[in-house]
Amino acid sequence: MNSIWLATAALAIFALGYRFYSKFIAEKIYRLDPDYQTPAHALEDGRDFVPTNKWIVLGHHFTSVAGAAPIVGPAIAIYWGWLPAILWVALGTVFAAGVHDFGTLVLSIRHKGRSIGTLADSLIGRRGRILFLFIILILVLMINAVFAWVIANLFISFPASVLSIFIQIPLAVWIGFYTYRQSGSMLWPTVIVLAVMYGTAVWASYVPALQVDLVRYAGGAEATTLFGLSGTSMAFLVWIIVLMTYVYIASVLPVWTLLQPRDFINAQQLLLGLGVLYLGLLFMAPEVTAPMHNPAATDVSWFPLLFITIACGAVSGFHGLVSSGTTSKQIDTEPDARFVGYLGAVGEGALAIITVLAVATFFSSSQAFAATYSSFAAAGANGLNAFIQGAGQLATGLGIPAEAARTIIAVIVVSFAATTLDSSVRLMRYIIGELGEIYRVRPLTNIHVATSVAVISSAALVLGPEGPRGLGSGGYLLWPLFGTSNQLLAGISFLLISIWLKKKGRPIIYTVVPMVFLLAMTLWAMVRQVVFDWSGLGDSDPNMLLFVFGATILCFTIWILIQSASLFYRMSVSPQEQSRVEGEEV
Repeated sequence: MNSIWLATAALAIFALGYRFYSKFIAEKIYRLDPDYQTPAHALEDGRDFVPTNKWIVLGHHFTSVAGAAPIVGPAIAIYWGWLPAILWVALGTVFAAGVHDFGTLVLSIRHKGRSIGTLADSLIGRRGRILFLFIILILVLMINAVFAWVIANLFISFPASVLSIFIQIPLAVWIGFYTYRQSGSMLWPTVIVLAVMYGTAVWASYVPALQVDLVRYAGGAEATTLFGLSGTSMAFLVWIIVLMTYVYIASVLPVWTLLQPRDFINAQQLLLGLGVLYLGLLFMAPEVTAPMHNPAATDVSWFPLLFITIACGAVSGFHGLVSSGTTSKQIDTEPDARFVGYLGAVGEGALAIITVLAVATFFSSSQAFAATYSSFAAAGANGLNAFIQGAGQLATGLGIPAEAARTIIAVIVVSFAATTLDSSVRLMRYIIGELGEIYRVRPLTNIHVATSVAVISSAALVLGPEGPRGLGSGGYLLWPLFGTSNQLLAGISFLLISIWLKKKGRPIIYTVVPMVFLLAMTLWAMVRQVVFDWSGLGDSDPNMLLFVFGATILCFTIWILIQSASLFYRMSVSPQEQSRVEGEEV
């Protein structure tokens, strides 16, 4: 089959979803009010609460949610075939992700910019709030470890991309000061920055002296360095230290100095990258060589694991953390929530679709695909590299040299992953501060103490556990738990939105249906993983790291669901009972 038809069908579904379904949700369900004073105005502080143009907020939100996950997940899930992957991305984006991201953003705006975790207090009670905050804390800790691991490995695999990434940081700060202090436009400075970044990437692709190759500096992959580490392990350690130092600084700076301009730059990168890949697809019109359904994928069933392997790109709980953690504090007018929340989900869906198609068309034959995707474990190990190679191949359709194309794609992927890491550390700082307030641990409410705890614990998690990858196995080991935890968080966020809508007397069917589907698929998958795969009771060897994290999240989730079911029952008893519950908990 020609890949153009698949891309056209998916993009048409996205366009119709934004034009009609999101408008219906905005007007009839969430009921946006253009006169409502958003938290960005009511609580403006120049650091976190800053009224911002919707295009700039979309840039921040889009790149924060569209990290490496909508690339990694689909690149792995194509193991089961391109049809289930594309269907889940297309339908999940329209009916789940868009409604979820849009809903958590509106919910936070209507509650003074509070995060989805703290909103659980007013919606399902204090105990539910604390349990939910701990689930979120564990999730963002895993996200920090996983994405730091991804970035460090990409720096090692594509050293020509490093210089461009480092150049972006001071240029983003310059744009931030130029825009904020002089009220200038971000567009043309961003074009200049992109030209400098991509020019540097192309130059470094052909000039080894411009490639920051720490493995080569250490004497090679097998060389013995300090502490008895190999050259690769030492390079990984150095990159983790550099990344954690950077995210510490980035997470304590006011959003306008680095977060917003860097995210705006990365949004343009994403749009440019999507444009290049889709145009490359159009001009090359490659045939799909991956199977529509892979009959050889018998080691791991696609049902229900497909729905947790592709999280970002179809629906993701992390998006709710971004919507309610940073994005809601920058929304200028409430109608901007539809533009930012739903359209951001659509953009990520478009990235997931081109990821599937880049991998599906990369291989010369179905036999070549089967050799690379010989098992689910092989798909996990080779998926990201297959995307970068496949995307580079599509870019050659526009006349871009293959080597330069691969470097530019690596720059884009690292930029997305770094954006997610920045936002995640900032969100973790918020959560630690909130827990400090709950338990009256005053030092944790300090911005620098909370950030230090976030950074040190994230570094320890990615570096500490022993595993098949040596130093830095933490991120690799945690990846199987990321999808299930992420989807459980999305299901609970849908639950909170549904409770809020029910208290408002509005229809809840549009949030309850995706909630039930997500919770059913994810709980099924997680019980199977925790009880049989990680505990040692099944055929697999025990994995105590995943078992402890997974069992904790699973127990907390079941507790929240039981408490929420009781609340739903009480709200349905009578209008008087509903009023009483609202008076007690809101």
